[in-house]
Amino acid sequence: MTKNKLTLFIFIALVAGVITGYIYNVKVIDKINYNISTADAQIKAIDTRIVEMKDTTVADFKTLKLQRAAQVTIRKTNDTLREDKLTGFSVLSDIFLRLIKMVVAPLVFTTLVVGVAKVGDVASVGRIGGKTMLWFLSATLVSLLLGMLLVNLFEPGKAMHVPLPDSHLGTDIKTTGLSLRDFISHVFPKSFIEAMANNEILQIVVFALFFGVATGAIGEKGTVVIKAMDAFAHVILKITGYVMKLAPIAVFGAITVVIAKQGVGVLSTYAIFISEFYFSLLILWLVIILAGFFVLRTRAFKLVNNIKDAMLVAFSTSTSEAAYPRVLIELEKFGCNSKIVSFVLPLGYSFNLDGSMMYMTFASLFLAQSYGIHLAFSQQLSMLLILMLTSKGVAGVPRASLVVIAGTIAAFGIPEAGLALLIGIDPLLDMGRSATNVLGNAMATAVVSKWEGELGPEKDDIEID
Repeated sequence: MTKNKLTLFIFIALVAGVITGYIYNVKVIDKINYNISTADAQIKAIDTRIVEMKDTTVADFKTLKLQRAAQVTIRKTNDTLREDKLTGFSVLSDIFLRLIKMVVAPLVFTTLVVGVAKVGDVASVGRIGGKTMLWFLSATLVSLLLGMLLVNLFEPGKAMHVPLPDSHLGTDIKTTGLSLRDFISHVFPKSFIEAMANNEILQIVVFALFFGVATGAIGEKGTVVIKAMDAFAHVILKITGYVMKLAPIAVFGAITVVIAKQGVGVLSTYAIFISEFYFSLLILWLVIILAGFFVLRTRAFKLVNNIKDAMLVAFSTSTSEAAYPRVLIELEKFGCNSKIVSFVLPLGYSFNLDGSMMYMTFASLFLAQSYGIHLAFSQQLSMLLILMLTSKGVAGVPRASLVVIAGTIAAFGIPEAGLALLIGIDPLLDMGRSATNVLGNAMATAVVSKWEGELGPEKDDIEID
């Protein structure tokens, strides 16, 4: 399947998914959605009454807690029914994502090992790694600052007027994002096999760095290993080509499920927040492309054009992992040296998530605005620093952005229960930040290649399908 055909089919699948999802939303599961929204409204009303109660020992309080539990049960029951109705669609994207996860871990390992080993000595690895981390840290800081500035400019939370909840009300999101133990457990592997099985990308990156440096250090004996890894990586890329043929089907299933569940109502309810966040992402795109332009000149625009289908896959499936193999091959076709691509791109998927960074500050301050909590400029800078540090240890964690936000906002007096405001629309927001992550990592790899003098002319003889 050619690149242009794949992009066309993905776009067609996107439109078909929206139409099918809307039909399901208003014709098939409308009653189930109504029951869920009614239960949500009842839970919110009960929570408000509980917060207003001064004495939690009275009988009314116990009655309200029982009523809340009953509504939660109703919601869970209907949610299960809805999932059953949409299983035929969700399984399409599930199969694709499982197949992508199947190839991502071995692809990251083999390409990074080959990249590090080909770079040569430790000094060269350190030089390229230093340039790479300089770009990553700069991009992270810019993304966080831009999110902070734009959310203060737009103030999307001001229109929410959410009352402060009581301390006993919360969400199911894990809130221990600041734990040093958790950070270490997500960075340093105790077992390479376990890291591969669990798709712990950060741990795989750490092991691959050690393995690659050691392979390069043993000289000619390591040549056999490098050739074997390189061949294995090409086999994985060939498998990826087969998997990517399923991308349009996966996009159709994923979009159908999102629209069927959320409908157009969620878009109107959170229209201000969603539109302002996507406008902010557009500004971040311009900043990334402009930064790339200073190094790559007009080729920066060519790169964006080359990776547009990969970004579309990431957008539609709400995961940048789905685009990793395609970005890898497009960067090599763009002219980036394979050793630089194999070294920088895997690191980017752990340390350079520009869209996610912007979302974290944008969403955290949105919650503060929603509750009417004023944070001084110094407090916002402190939050930015904490987000910058804690976000580096959650690569591969489900709903990683929400986990980091949950672990940060409590330190600034923002109720953790406020995450409920984000959970419903997070899939829609995740689409945009996933596509942005792809753009940021592709641009970073091309820039480092240029800095190293390893950016050649475009190639047309590289295929994965």
